Amino acid sequence: LVSKLAHDVLGDRALSITATSDTLPDSEVMDVRTFVSKWKVGHRFVASNELENEAYQANTGDRCYHCKSELFSIAEQVRQELGFAWVVDGTIVEDLGAHRPGLVAAAEKHVRHPLVDAGFSKVMVRDVSKSMGMAVWDKPSFACLGSRFPVGTRVTSEKILRVAALERAVREQGCRQFRVRWHELDGGVLARIEVSPDEIVHVAKPEVRAVLVEVAKEAGFRWVTLDMLGYGSPG
Repeated sequence: LVSKLAHDVLGDRALSITATSDTLPDSEVMDVRTFVSKWKVGHRFVASNELENEAYQANTGDRCYHCKSELFSIAEQVRQELGFAWVVDGTIVEDLGAHRPGLVAAAEKHVRHPLVDAGFSKVMVRDVSKSMGMAVWDKPSFACLGSRFPVGTRVTSEKILRVAALERAVREQGCRQFRVRWHELDGGVLARIEVSPDEIVHVAKPEVRAVLVEVAKEAGFRWVTLDMLGYGSPG
């Protein structure tokens, strides 16, 4: 929504950027390409290197800070290159009350939050996006693949790619809201699949389960489980 409005108001005086690395699945890149093609917004893909940062890999609770610090540093370089006034992001009012190390990085880099300034909630973003004819208005929430690892578990490109392979399979089986969580146990690694509660029955179908088990094995997981609470459930 921020990208579309900036384009509508500022034209070529605005540029949207997407940072790419192993933490961003191919499906997200395709969604960006589709959006940019439809709305003709100014856009640039840039490479980010958060996975080369030891502090990011250590995953001690501030992983998001190091990721966003990298992203906003890249954005600032682009801003200076083009002579633009500000770097802005899509933070909304609900984000302000949560533990968001990324907001610390944003403050350090003087990033502005236009949706917060306008008092926008997630519901408002979806309603306005729908009214503008944006196909992504009901796109499920997404966080980078680094978020699939518990605090204290080291994050590496190799682990990210294993999670990405199983999430790709879950997506290809028709699920929309999901996560594959990584858990290191004695004897191997467990993949815990979360899907929305109304998709649990679908994933448990023998033919779907067989595909996911096979992909999980190919990705090197010792165990693969389906979380019966469902994505977004308490606990």
